[in-house]
Amino acid sequence: MNPDPGTITAVLARIQTGDSEAWGALLPLVYEDLHQLARAYMREDHARGILQPTALVNETYLRLLQQKVAAWKSRAHFFGVAALLMRRILVDEARRRAVSVRVMQEAGRERGESQGLTFTLEALDEALTRLSLQDPRQAEVVELRYFGGLTLEEAAEFLGVSSKTVKRDWDMARSWLRAELRGRCE
Repeated sequence: MNPDPGTITAVLARIQTGDSEAWGALLPLVYEDLHQLARAYMREDHARGILQPTALVNETYLRLLQQKVAAWKSRAHFFGVAALLMRRILVDEARRRAVSVRVMQEAGRERGESQGLTFTLEALDEALTRLSLQDPRQAEVVELRYFGGLTLEEAAEFLGVSSKTVKRDWDMARSWLRAELRGRCE
């Protein structure tokens, strides 16, 4: 079931007014989308084995519940914030488990995978932090697209810019990150 984005936005507006039952009404509307997003993260080699998708969704939703000051603007805004929280959860978990690049590369070789760019979530987080110092919007586009699974149009709506601007930022940020991660992970 894919609810109308307007329905989600309406429930988010109820949350803003302090409706204590709105969070309970929101969960069934967003759960499947959050779960798909979590599964997408788990397909990535650098996130595999850190958490199960359901655990990531549950932790994300619990942290969303704690967002007392968030002014929910729309469905895209909600999923943008959820994406950022998922990134933080995964990075924190990766740090906790001390995932290393070498271990991941060796595991990839054992599975017979090609030697593409391999990196940890911690390395990606550090690179994104450096990118945000140079170009905060490009870093935010990466977070929304990569971690949030938002389309160009959804990211543009969230950021209040055109889709062309988001596409340009996305292309530039990916190139920058590829070079940055290649230098740190080789």
